[in-house]
Amino acid sequence: MQAIGIKELLEVGAHYGHQARRWDPRMRKYIFTVKNGIHVIDLQQTVTLLDRAYHFVVNEVAKGGKVLFLGLKKEAQEVILKEAERSNQFYINYRWLGGMLTNFKSLKVSIDRMREVKRMSTDGTFEKLPKKEVVLLKREYAKLYATFNGIRDMQALPKIIFVLDPKSEQSAIREARKLDIPVISIVDTNCNPDMVDYPIPANDDSIRVVSLIIQNIANACIEGAKNIVEKLDKNAYIERTP
Repeated sequence: MQAIGIKELLEVGAHYGHQARRWDPRMRKYIFTVKNGIHVIDLQQTVTLLDRAYHFVVNEVAKGGKVLFLGLKKEAQEVILKEAERSNQFYINYRWLGGMLTNFKSLKVSIDRMREVKRMSTDGTFEKLPKKEVVLLKREYAKLYATFNGIRDMQALPKIIFVLDPKSEQSAIREARKLDIPVISIVDTNCNPDMVDYPIPANDDSIRVVSLIIQNIANACIEGAKNIVEKLDKNAYIERTP
C-alpha cells in the first residue's frame, strides 16, 4: 500500500478550493493559482504531505499506537465509520463532547453506562420496568451509542487523531494539542493549516475527495498493524531457531 498520486486526486476534484474571497491567507503556500474566482490547490504539495502523513501513521501504528478518526459532517459519517472499522481503529462521527480526551475518566463513565443499559435490554430488566421508563432508557442508549460506540474499547488515549474538518472541530484539536497528540487533517483553502501537525491540502466539501483520503489513512493503519504481526512472527522464528 502507498499514498495516492496526483492523477487520483485530480479525478475526484481535490484541487478545487473555495472562492478566493473566502480564503485563509495562511493557506497561501498551498495554493497554485486562482481560476474563475476559485482558488486551485497545488496537488504536488498535497501528494507530498499526504505521503508524509501516511508514513507517520504506519510508523505509529507499527509501534502499537491507535488512530482516532473524527468527522461529524453528515455526508462523511458513513465513510468514517466504515474505514475506522476496516482498519481496526477508533472513530467519532456523531457528536464531539468537550473533555473526550482531556477528561478521559468521565468518558469511561459514559461508556460504562452505555454497556449497562445494553445489558438491561438483554437480561430481562426491561420486562420488569414500566413502559415509559423503558422508552426513556432506549432513547438514552441510542444517544450514548451514537456518541460513544466508536470509542467503546478505547482503554487509553489515541496516538494520532485524524480530523476531517479543522474549522468545525477546533475544540477537539485544542484538546489534542494540550495532550501532545499529533493531528492529521484535510485543510481546504478557508482553513488555518497551522492548527494541525500534518495538514493535507484538499477540497473537504467533496465526499469523493474525503473518502479517498480517509481510505488512504485507513490503509496506513492496516499497513502499520501488518508490520507488527510480521515483526512478532520474525521474533518467534528467531526464538525457535537453534
